[in-house]
Amino acid sequence: MARHRENQAQHRSVLAKMVMKAFELWKVTNEDQLALLGLALENRAALSRYRRGEPLAANRDLLERAGHLLAIHKNLRLLFPHDRDLAYRWMTTRNRAFGNQTPVEVICEWGFTGLLMVRSYLDRARGS
Repeated sequence: MARHRENQAQHRSVLAKMVMKAFELWKVTNEDQLALLGLALENRAALSRYRRGEPLAANRDLLERAGHLLAIHKNLRLLFPHDRDLAYRWMTTRNRAFGNQTPVEVICEWGFTGLLMVRSYLDRARGS
């Protein structure tokens, strides 16, 4: 049982590093990073811990959000394989499909629903 918990923590640590790397590549502000993860603005210390590779909290909402964010990142890399700059800029670029808001703004405004909207849009764009 202790080994299982250790493996879970290690998995959440890898997720933390991957999500923080995506945020860095997308050039997302700390405030938006907190919103994308569904964390309170007062929880900036969590971002520092995650950047250091400490495991994401064992919280279903947070882990689901991390999974969707990484799926978005993967979709963008697959959609724009020859233009990494565009792939990384996409999250902070206004999009007519989202009422001229950026995908980050949609997620910040709509929360988990917005996250699903952005992911679904990219899944459809990829034909998945």
